[in-house]
Amino acid sequence: MKKGWYWIFLIFLYLNCSDDDTGYEPTPMPLNIPEIFSTNIIPPVIPSDNPQTVEGVALGKKLFFDTILSADGTKSCASCHSPQNAFTDNSPTSVGIDGIAGMRNSMPIFNLAWNDNERFNWDGSALSLERQAEEPVQNPIELHSNWDNVVDRLLAHPEYPELFELAFKTSTITKELTTKAIAQFERTLISANSKFDQYTLGEATLTAQELNGLNIFLREDKGDCFHCHGSPNSPLWTNNDFHNNGLDATFTDLGLGAVTGDPSDNGKFRTPSLRNLAYTAPYMHDGRFATLDEVIDHYSEGLQNSPTIDPLMKQIAQGGVQLTAQEKADLKAFLLTLSDTSFINNPEFQN
Repeated sequence: MKKGWYWIFLIFLYLNCSDDDTGYEPTPMPLNIPEIFSTNIIPPVIPSDNPQTVEGVALGKKLFFDTILSADGTKSCASCHSPQNAFTDNSPTSVGIDGIAGMRNSMPIFNLAWNDNERFNWDGSALSLERQAEEPVQNPIELHSNWDNVVDRLLAHPEYPELFELAFKTSTITKELTTKAIAQFERTLISANSKFDQYTLGEATLTAQELNGLNIFLREDKGDCFHCHGSPNSPLWTNNDFHNNGLDATFTDLGLGAVTGDPSDNGKFRTPSLRNLAYTAPYMHDGRFATLDEVIDHYSEGLQNSPTIDPLMKQIAQGGVQLTAQEKADLKAFLLTLSDTSFINNPEFQN
């Protein structure tokens, strides 16, 4: 009932503004930048042609959870990007409307407004968040629809034409405006309230095991994780870059190499954030590791050599950094402090 009154209020507001010709403009909605992000990292990247507005975010949220984007009306963006899983799902590779699994694990969605290289997806194939939102709709393994049909359904919907008017001051619904709205909503998905964030702000304490795990994470002769995943001074916990992290000796999925056509990029995939690991299993671009323990084992003794192996995998000759069982347990304890319960329970991000 509350949602219904919210939409009625927005439509009433727009119609009143239109009728009395007061020069209606969507309401600006700057991102709420967390204190932990206010220093040491870049400002959020907001396209000049897609500013954040209250109406645009509301429209994007409705679209994100609406199965109207799929060919048969059975799946939405949220089907593979669930709030309870930090906006991914719990399948190794996500399954589309036809019951077919793709090659890749669905990436979690949070803090994407701080992606300074502006390449999205595991393989960097989308050059903006707006463009990233285009592909799943028309992908034959995902929502398996086409944009002409989606636009027709949106135009025939009892609410969407008015909501597009509110967000973009036009009743002409297009693929571009639809993906702009979805991107606006996705940029509001900010996670910055983990136990470690609270520790950094002086609001929580870490156990001795967690502190030792942080030390292992930062030591080049131990975990050596910080080159790709950052440090307390870069709290995105990713460098937003692409690396071959030694998963395979040969590649069935070329990753970035398939996008750039450069053989030196073969086997490189986007570095995911280490935030919210408690909710985002399974791990890696193909979901091959069911547990965080398996991920740590990979870097400890499971590295596979290949022509494009990243130079940061310095212990490749030994198969990895060779952590002891206790060091593995400590590292895991630290990594779990980066999970943000308030993010997955935020009512603003729920359907």
